Amino acid sequence: MNTRNWTLALLPVAAIAWPAHAADYLTVAQAQVLLFPAAKTFAEQTLKFNDDQRDRIKAASGLRQRWDEQKVWRAERDGQLQGWFIIDEVIGKHEFITYATAISRDGHVLGVEIISYRETHGGQVREATWRKSLVGKTLADPFKLDEDVPNISGATLSCRNVMDGVKRLLVVHKLFLAKAP
Repeated sequence: MNTRNWTLALLPVAAIAWPAHAADYLTVAQAQVLLFPAAKTFAEQTLKFNDDQRDRIKAASGLRQRWDEQKVWRAERDGQLQGWFIIDEVIGKHEFITYATAISRDGHVLGVEIISYRETHGGQVREATWRKSLVGKTLADPFKLDEDVPNISGATLSCRNVMDGVKRLLVVHKLFLAKAP
């Protein structure tokens, strides 16, 4: 067999052996404790959106609500609402980034944690200093990459998409969760 045929014969093996870059950093329970350390219980709910509601989210955030359902957890301590814990996914460059956002009762971002990162580049969005730039944000605040939220060279799409996702979740909070007792 000549060299070309050997190379062609090994291509399927190379494709199977291509390294995966997915990394899971936290479980949902671990992220809940990090973002709501004082909460004692997390009551899971599923928000179900119809087309009209998804259109309202897009109109208010400028971003499409990709899913018909959004899992949220009501974080409580002694029966009192501490805020909302929301798991979401956005596209990095090619793959999904799974992250958690904690939102206070009154609509402030309390924190963001990256749960799973599947891209080959841009994982710097996991850095606490970058995620901290989203803490305290409300819908009244500007969300401009490289102005209000720092950009990370080599992670621009990840930065922009996580930032935009957090803004969309603030809209979900305002439209569907803010009036909860």
